[in-house]
Amino acid sequence: MTTRIDRAFAAAKAANRPAFVTYVMGGDPDLATSQAILNALPQAGADIIELGLPFSDPMADGVAIQMGGQRALKAGQTLLGLLGMVEEFRRKDENTPIVLMGYYNPIYSFGVDRFLAAAKEAGIDGLIIVDLPAEEDNELCIPALKAGINFIRLTTPTTNDQRLPVVLENTSGFVYYVSMTGVTGAAIKSRAAVGEAVQRIKAHTDLPVAVGFGIKTAEDAAEIGKHADGIVVGTVLVEAVAKTLVDGKATDRTVAAVRDLVADIAAGVKRART
Repeated sequence: MTTRIDRAFAAAKAANRPAFVTYVMGGDPDLATSQAILNALPQAGADIIELGLPFSDPMADGVAIQMGGQRALKAGQTLLGLLGMVEEFRRKDENTPIVLMGYYNPIYSFGVDRFLAAAKEAGIDGLIIVDLPAEEDNELCIPALKAGINFIRLTTPTTNDQRLPVVLENTSGFVYYVSMTGVTGAAIKSRAAVGEAVQRIKAHTDLPVAVGFGIKTAEDAAEIGKHADGIVVGTVLVEAVAKTLVDGKATDRTVAAVRDLVADIAAGVKRART
């Protein structure tokens, strides 16, 4: 069965460019503004949206996304609230894939079966759960696949050729290559090394490979997009939210700042292979 994620990557490939994957924190800086940001992303150029599930102990995230999660939690965001955002989005957009990205604890507390049923009903297409290794696939990955929800794995520069088949065994949708060791928000040290890593991963799978962590500008997107099937941008979008706040509150510039930055980076994605 062809999924929204499959169609998004196929459409980007047909246009001779990588897919543009944007990450925003669900509920940051407040519920209404976050909904407006989410709704604006496709028109600005996002092909796939990663929607962050705020969590109190985000071990893989840098300061910007940690702060975005804290703002979302302070605003009252919950797992049910996040799914409600997706339901609202789906009233106007049936085509753009949405991938929930976060940590397992809130899902475990909610209940796996209950969560998967609610996520499918809301219109979630995939999951990226950063703290569940392949050895725990029976915990959430296999049930998600049975429910018709893609389970997207992270690979890193330290994922060697012996480990890759284990990581990729139940991966679906796409492979997310983390371009560096460490947390979100750092800078890519070697674009050439990223290209080599993508080719190494593609030798093990037919799935698209999207590259994230460290892509901050249209130039970054254009360069990395020469090698990758997808470009993932997150930290700079969360930073764009933070820069517009006054006394921690959204302003009339908040949604526009994210929308305009997405449009600018989308232009870089489009020229990646020209």
